[in-house]
Amino acid sequence: MSKITAAITALGKYLPENVLTNADLEEMVDTNDEWIVSRTGIKERRILKGSNKGSSFMAIKAGNDLIAKANLDPKEIDLVIVATATPDMQAASTAAYVATQIGATDAFSFDLESACSSFLFGMSVATSYIESKKYSKILLIGSDKNSSMIDYTDRATCIIFGDAAAAVLFEPNTEGLGTQDEILKTNGSGREFLQVPAGGSILPASKETLEKGQHFVYQDGRTVFKNAVFNMADVTTKILERNNLTKDNVTWLAAHQANKRIIEATANRIELDPNKVMMNIHKYGNTTSATLPLLLNDYESQLKKGDTIIFAAFGGGFSWGAIYFKWAYNA
Repeated sequence: MSKITAAITALGKYLPENVLTNADLEEMVDTNDEWIVSRTGIKERRILKGSNKGSSFMAIKAGNDLIAKANLDPKEIDLVIVATATPDMQAASTAAYVATQIGATDAFSFDLESACSSFLFGMSVATSYIESKKYSKILLIGSDKNSSMIDYTDRATCIIFGDAAAAVLFEPNTEGLGTQDEILKTNGSGREFLQVPAGGSILPASKETLEKGQHFVYQDGRTVFKNAVFNMADVTTKILERNNLTKDNVTWLAAHQANKRIIEATANRIELDPNKVMMNIHKYGNTTSATLPLLLNDYESQLKKGDTIIFAAFGGGFSWGAIYFKWAYNA
């Protein structure tokens, strides 16, 4: 019997209609387009507006987009994983609501949170479930309403983040395609440098936490940048070495879209042709859990069966990793 591997067989996405440009931000904080683009590569980002709309709203839209494109019966889905750093609420599962709303009524579901590494870690979980042969159709959705935790008077963070969702379907493959290898890491000593301090069990919401603005993202940009550059490039190099791959064997680098300079540093570390680097940060900014599946959606028409993709991410925690992957279909 052929070995079962976990392959991506379908994609979907959702982008909010409202566009926040660098010109818009110039009217809000002390910044300008040239400064933002030179330091981050971002030109605009999407913002979800409207009452009672959270990460689940976008996840449902992305899930339904995938279901429609793949002509999939949602009742065939075994598991729904929602990778998100911005769940709808505490306690109640965002994934459970999403699964029900898309019609995946025979699936079980759960949220997975590891900041900007959430989707990458979700790929690992989905792969393990597929390889165990317990489940055959797993919907992994990355969805984050980052605007819900951004202080739009803080020019250090408001220029970076956007809202979006994207979905992938994992299914068994017997041709050796899909997930090949992974290196995943965490280091909890880094959590002080990238966090939303209040709203959890240490600092529950209070008048004091609200007055201090502790429900917004705090980032020590220099420390995060340094660690992201080193660690993302390090695991990318190691996964290539462990699998006897060279830059010539890599078709695409799909790196978390946090900062153009970090992505370029990772590509330079493995001496990869810039034309092999997936990039859409200029259009969406950092959408946290949605960046990797958004890349796949945007580049789907260029992907060919058998293409070697190296996924890489870095996020709060600190958390980071790389996955070696072979694409399973021609668009």
